[in-house]
Amino acid sequence: MLNAPAIRRFIQWLRPTTLDRYLINQVIPPFTIALAVVMTALLLERLLVLFNLLAEGNNNLRTFVELLTTLLPHYLGLAIPAALCVSVFAVMRRMSQNEEIDAANSSGLSLLRITRPYIHLGLVLGVISFLLYGFIQPHARYDFRAAFYFASHTGWSPRLQPRMFARPSSDLTLVAEDVTQSGSELKNVFIHDTSDHQERNITARKGHIRIASDGSTVQLELEDGIIVSDSGDKPPSLTTFQHSTRYLTHASQTTPFRERGDDERELTSPELISKIVRQDGSISQPHMWSELHFRLARSLTIPFIPLLATALAMARKRQRNNAGLPIAFILMIGFDHILQFGHSMVATRQLSVLVIWAPAFVFITLCVTLLLYRSGTFLLWRARWAQPARTRQA
Repeated sequence: MLNAPAIRRFIQWLRPTTLDRYLINQVIPPFTIALAVVMTALLLERLLVLFNLLAEGNNNLRTFVELLTTLLPHYLGLAIPAALCVSVFAVMRRMSQNEEIDAANSSGLSLLRITRPYIHLGLVLGVISFLLYGFIQPHARYDFRAAFYFASHTGWSPRLQPRMFARPSSDLTLVAEDVTQSGSELKNVFIHDTSDHQERNITARKGHIRIASDGSTVQLELEDGIIVSDSGDKPPSLTTFQHSTRYLTHASQTTPFRERGDDERELTSPELISKIVRQDGSISQPHMWSELHFRLARSLTIPFIPLLATALAMARKRQRNNAGLPIAFILMIGFDHILQFGHSMVATRQLSVLVIWAPAFVFITLCVTLLLYRSGTFLLWRARWAQPARTRQA
């Protein structure tokens, strides 16, 4: 039978108080700002790569937006822990400097109690990160690879130069007197086309090369031109046009991208578990075990980040400079690199998954220990243990 008083106490523990709502309201703005800043910083390098792909490969803006969207889940998983640490540190540091922490302690609230809403926030973000790592990121990673492959292999990525012949396909040759905008804008264009058992000579005053809106073909849009067609069995014909579209490559010329699942990072957590249970040989068992435990370890440590940020935000009186935030970042970055190293060692060297979990437990223990030390809990325990000894001596 369930213990009703214990359940009521647990529900009351979860129910937010006025202090909890105040602390959550204080942390939301810096968390949002920090998340945006960290996401922007992480995306900058990939943005340059995508801009080059957009400019040099003559892809349209839609391709760029699709690639950028598929990157967001990956970098969001990296940005959430950093933003949580920065925002909690900023709020607790300000409260410490304004002596709000001292006022709360004087009213009987410990530092552990003050940190409780941020622990709840960490639990929520930990669950979100688990869903992100285990379900959203695998699909997003595959979608990015597929979109990048298609953008890079749409058939023919033009690199035209003025007055130099180019052959985008076996039956098409073109040359332009003037080429601008990285090879996409052409002037005084000549095309020799031998497709469909006909010979066509096309001249146009202007031309523009672009990727079709559906991403299936590379198109050359011509303006103010003439087409001379010769099928061999009939007299040549001449056609003038104001606007005409020629297809330089078709989707059938691009090899389809592979199916999702060749890489363990493209598999969702249930799919990983299913392949492990069935002992699927398409991906090595150590790689799948390593990926599964790596996701779980990263998700489990997120709720403990507020403990670390709170402990390092507490400063001595009249101490303006505090190295707590740099120390927190060093610890988190170091932990992440060690975790990734353990992930790699389990996958490639077939070591025990304890290589992944040991750094996670050390990080969790460090976060809890620092907060207990800052809150004076160790001194309280020491005093309680010493009191019976003094009583017996008396």
